[in-house]
Amino acid sequence: MKLGLIPVNIGFTDPAHMIGLARTAEAAGFESVWTFEHVIVPLDYASKYPYNESGKMGAAPETPLTDPLIALSAIAAATTKIRLATGVNILSQTNPLLMAKQVASLDFISGGRFMLGVGIGWLEEEFVAMGTPFERRGARFDDYIAAMRKVWSGEVVEHQSEFLNWSGFKSYPLPRQRPFPVIMGGNKGKIYERIARFGNGWFIPGVDAGEIRRQLGELRKVCEQHGRDWSEIEITSMWPARDGFEGLRKLADAGVHRAVVPLMALGPNPLDGINRIGSDVIQKL
Repeated sequence: MKLGLIPVNIGFTDPAHMIGLARTAEAAGFESVWTFEHVIVPLDYASKYPYNESGKMGAAPETPLTDPLIALSAIAAATTKIRLATGVNILSQTNPLLMAKQVASLDFISGGRFMLGVGIGWLEEEFVAMGTPFERRGARFDDYIAAMRKVWSGEVVEHQSEFLNWSGFKSYPLPRQRPFPVIMGGNKGKIYERIARFGNGWFIPGVDAGEIRRQLGELRKVCEQHGRDWSEIEITSMWPARDGFEGLRKLADAGVHRAVVPLMALGPNPLDGINRIGSDVIQKL
């Protein structure tokens, strides 16, 4: 079982603290650090956050939320082996060519340590502010993934679709990793089909091992329908750390490969919590 830490880009008023947290996690044996993304937090919104009964996300509009790729670039420069991941970036509201370039560049400068977690998004007010249609964001997401993989191939890019018109160019540097790992985030809509068609991994927004087992059974069925070897897909879930080895065992038995610890689960001094997990859990895995 691999252990990660999330989010390492939210709430920091001093970048030194963000980088210090990541370096402490690396020294403690954590495999990866993860980010959340929102470009803005509206003062009020009608959109419903799908992973909280209140329908609201936990961040206030004034919360410092450093751009994930910039935060991970800073962390990459200050670390040597810990992997870097977005959990997740909202692909449907951004420019996919710019995203493809940024992703390849980050994987290049980090020595092949980056994993791109992406989702279709839920906050319509953010899409409006970004100047991107909220409608058909799922179809746009699927098209963007297929197009970005062409950019990362190193070959001449030709991609004409309802959303894009790319022709006759290349973009370098290429990602160090082949294939470059794209992780699908979320558990709504056509998530199983998207993972089967496009994903190298799945970030499940849940902690219940029984529900995760059921979801992975559904994923396996859809992978078989698409002729995809589902054992190729790396499964990541949250782990609040309060249930110790027993909780990790249940997740592993359900089929999870990586457990990501929420930073807020580590108590008032997260550095102590990171070191505690390093000595009490990671060293005994």
